[in-house]
Amino acid sequence: MGILIMKRMLFLLALLAPIGAQAGAASDIAWTPEQLKFVKNGNINKGKELAQTCGSCHGDTGQGMKEEQNEDVLIPAIPALAGQVANYTYKQLRDYAKDQRSHASMTGIAKGLSEQDAADLAVWFSSLPLPKSSGSNSNLAKAEKMVAEGDGKRILPPCFVCHGANGQGEKMDIPALAGQQADYFAKALLAYKSGERHNDIYSRMRLIAQQLSEAEIKELAQYYQAFK
Repeated sequence: MGILIMKRMLFLLALLAPIGAQAGAASDIAWTPEQLKFVKNGNINKGKELAQTCGSCHGDTGQGMKEEQNEDVLIPAIPALAGQVANYTYKQLRDYAKDQRSHASMTGIAKGLSEQDAADLAVWFSSLPLPKSSGSNSNLAKAEKMVAEGDGKRILPPCFVCHGANGQGEKMDIPALAGQQADYFAKALLAYKSGERHNDIYSRMRLIAQQLSEAEIKELAQYYQAFK
């Protein structure tokens, strides 16, 4: 299994590197040893204190909120942060602060956080267990195949190669997907697909999302929300 994963990783890198080299970075974050150490050494207790103001939107345990219709107002889904890879959360907060990712609420909030605050929050949320799965993925065969095998005809790598066999994300800045709110997940991938969201380094997710249909994106979102 280890050899198979390595081959698929090399395949993925070969796919993305030539295009990525031309696309350039869409974020100022550079994962130097010093930057990685900075995030890793975030103050978890300070992060817990700062996170008290996040609960009203992201949930008491960082589980996020599903999309809801409140009379004539559609309240959008809010992402789960619990168990998220610390580097990923840190990067998103800094991208919001530097206007490399935009959101009506999060941009202003992130601008009010120091780099240290962002690291503290990131390590706190990463210390929490991943959100509990919800729903069922028993009838999502296409998504299951995409996660496990990818699609060779479209040169799409399996999702697990980057996001982990258990949807837990990976050390650098690849996010955990297991238990993520499906409505948010789908919206994020659709934003990558359209180019509305463009803070993925070397266009990694944009290149992939552009090849997925909206139906495939929605099924993947449901699959990972129910991932066990």
